[in-house]
Amino acid sequence: MTVTPDPLCLPARRRRHARLILGLTTLIGACAEAAGEVYRPIAQAPAGREAVEVTRWPVVQVSGTAASLLDMARAEDDARWPGAVAQERDATRRTYAARCAVATAQALLDPAESGAGVPLPTVEQAAAMQLAGAGDEVAACWREDPQEAVALVSDLVAGGELGVDEVLDQAVDSAVLAGLMALQAARAETDPTMTAELCLAAVPHLVLAVALASADLD
Repeated sequence: MTVTPDPLCLPARRRRHARLILGLTTLIGACAEAAGEVYRPIAQAPAGREAVEVTRWPVVQVSGTAASLLDMARAEDDARWPGAVAQERDATRRTYAARCAVATAQALLDPAESGAGVPLPTVEQAAAMQLAGAGDEVAACWREDPQEAVALVSDLVAGGELGVDEVLDQAVDSAVLAGLMALQAARAETDPTMTAELCLAAVPHLVLAVALASADLD
């Protein structure tokens, strides 16, 4: 018997973000390999040799291609799941409208005054900040206790201004950004061994991004 798939049924997150997850795992391996290339000459040098020539360029190369690798992976995922992308956009429009309504109500209750002389955010900016803040909060919590982070997501979406996948995707972005910033710090470092250490410091953030991209809470 042939079963017609439900067009409204979204794929599991690990399928929806499969290319991104692959890109992240590839980048994790590349970070380890690049750091290994820095340390390999030191490990292979005779014990009595004080000066060992090493290069930081493997790490520099990984850092320079990381963002484009992940951007390409995201684009491939979107191309593979156009129906899911359309549904996600519809859901985002609804939650964005709800966030804007809340921000508007808050602005009416709290007149636009800033004692520090800094302009208050617009309604649109406040809505974007709420989503970004939720993603950062979930990513930080997931590092410490995934179960607590799951409960946090439930609390964040209870009011209808945020969606589960929307929050998780923003948390993925937060973790990815932290990893890319670590790689940029590695790229700017001139000492090869410090370059390798900073490169490896990106790995926990990328691993966290994989966990968040794979998480299905529904």
